[in-house]
Amino acid sequence: MSERDDRDSEFADRLVHINRVAKVVKGGRRFGFAALVVVGDQKGRVGFGKGKAREVPEAIRKATDAAKREMIRVPLREGRTLHHDVKGRHGAGKVVLRSAPPGTGIIAGGPMRAVFESLGMQDVVAKSIGSSNPYNMVRATFDALKRETSPRAVAARRGKKVSEITARRRVAAGKAEV
Repeated sequence: MSERDDRDSEFADRLVHINRVAKVVKGGRRFGFAALVVVGDQKGRVGFGKGKAREVPEAIRKATDAAKREMIRVPLREGRTLHHDVKGRHGAGKVVLRSAPPGTGIIAGGPMRAVFESLGMQDVVAKSIGSSNPYNMVRATFDALKRETSPRAVAARRGKKVSEITARRRVAAGKAEV
């Protein structure tokens, strides 16, 4: 059991949303709970999960287990921000994620902030457009993060060197300063 506890301690989990639902039965109402949890190792891996149960702690445990099973790796520039700006959507929920200079911090709404903190991102500017439903916002954020690519991956795909890919970024930044 201690081996599992050691493995679980590396993940930081954030409860994003709890929804209480009622089923009307003959004797009154039966309450159930749905939990949305985001889990991350704060080093570039993050996942989210949903759990439903009759009690809140059980719903959170189920959601956490689901989140750990569905983790994705996100390439981060200097371990703190995105490599490039990216858009994501799920249903009516749309998000725009922008890389930011050091010291900016996480500028994002509730559910997106939980994803970025679990991911270990320190500087990002994000805007949610459309749906404010936490489930759709988290899914749209994950859609955007899945579209994020690193210069190393782009260079490998194009058969070029990483320096050729990043040289254009430095030239573009130099022109912006002039």
